[in-house]
Amino acid sequence: MADKALLIVDMQKDFCPGGALAVKDCSGIIKNINSYIEKFKEKNLPIFASRDWHPAESSHFEKFGGKWPEHCIQNTEGAQFHPDLKLPEGTIIVSKGVFEGEDGYSAFDGRDDKSRLLDAILKNTDVKKLYICGVATDYCVKSSAIDAAGDYEVYLLEDAIEGVNINAGDAEKSMDEMETHGIKKVNLDNIEI
Repeated sequence: MADKALLIVDMQKDFCPGGALAVKDCSGIIKNINSYIEKFKEKNLPIFASRDWHPAESSHFEKFGGKWPEHCIQNTEGAQFHPDLKLPEGTIIVSKGVFEGEDGYSAFDGRDDKSRLLDAILKNTDVKKLYICGVATDYCVKSSAIDAAGDYEVYLLEDAIEGVNINAGDAEKSMDEMETHGIKKVNLDNIEI
């Protein structure tokens, strides 16, 4: 059993440069995410990776009345994890936004390949502290962190996140909002695992 876990949010090709819904500078955080992966691997701590896994027809997309261009459609190239991301064997993949009427911003809406919700897996593993990184700070990272904050001690890996910033300053405002939920910011220089 492990009291700490790493959650990597949505590091998929469609959210990286050249993707359908690219987060500027997203590729720049992969090196740091890989460093966190190594730290958690060394301690034999669980690693989770969430992914958007949308059906081709989803109310999440502009085409069907939603907010976003089509992205991360199930079994497409854009839905694959970024090739530079070094997910180790045994990483638990959590898929969200799987159904037509589901946005799936939070990793806590996601399920693994056995249909178990992320929260159930974490509790079953005795996780108490959750370390979160990935994209986008102002959407899926924020939603996941705030959902976690009620039940876990949550740490935002501030050197391994990137925001969409549809409006200037969105990511910064999101970080302030996360802090009001008791979420602590840490980085590679001061993290204690």
